[in-house]
Amino acid sequence: MYQLYYYPLNASMAPHFVLEALNVDFELILVDRKNNAQKSKDYLALNPAGRIPSLIDNELVIFESPAICIHLAESNPCANLIPKVGDKLRAKFFQWMMYLTNTVQAELMVYFYPQNHTTNTALAPSIVSAQENRITEMFELLDNELENKEFLVGQTVTVCDYFLFMLAVWADEFKKPPLAFHNLAKYLCNLAKHDAIITVCEKEQLSLLDYR
Repeated sequence: MYQLYYYPLNASMAPHFVLEALNVDFELILVDRKNNAQKSKDYLALNPAGRIPSLIDNELVIFESPAICIHLAESNPCANLIPKVGDKLRAKFFQWMMYLTNTVQAELMVYFYPQNHTTNTALAPSIVSAQENRITEMFELLDNELENKEFLVGQTVTVCDYFLFMLAVWADEFKKPPLAFHNLAKYLCNLAKHDAIITVCEKEQLSLLDYR
C-alpha cells in the first residue's frame, strides 16, 4: 500500500489527485507544516530535502511532487495517466510536465516566499508584484494552448492535468486568476467534475464552488 506524506493544498495535492484517480489503496500521513514537522529528525531521515510530499511504495521512498506523480503513473500503466513509450504524445507530456514544475511552480515559489530571494526584505512586495505578472503570462500561454482542448496532452486526462489544477488553485487570488482566462477556465471547470479532484478537495477542505 502506498503512503503519501502530505499537507492540505501543498505540493502533495497533485500526487493525492493521482492516487485517487488510480483507485488504489493508500494511506495519507499528515506532516504538520504549522509546527515545521517537515524539518523534524524523523521526517528528514525519510526525506533529507525536508519538503512535502514524500511517497513510500513498499521500500522505495520518493520525494518531489512531479517525480511521485510520474512514478505512480508509470507503475499503473492501465490507468493511462501518462502516454506509453513510443507514443508521440509522450514527448509532449514531458514538455508540459517540465514547464509546469520547472517554470510555473518554480516561479510560484518565488511569489509565495519572496523573503528567500533577497537580502533586503523591503524589496519583497516588488518581487511579489513582478512574479505575479510573470506567472500571469505563463497562464496566458497555457490558455492559448488549451484552445479547443479538453486536456493538456491528448484526449484523456493525464498527470499534467492534475498538476496544472493544483498550480491553478495556488494562483486563485491573483488579480487575474486562472479562472479569468476563457480557455483555462473552461478546462479547469471540466476537471473539477472529475471524481478524483472532487474527493481530494473534500479531504483537503477546498471548495469547488468557483469551478461550477
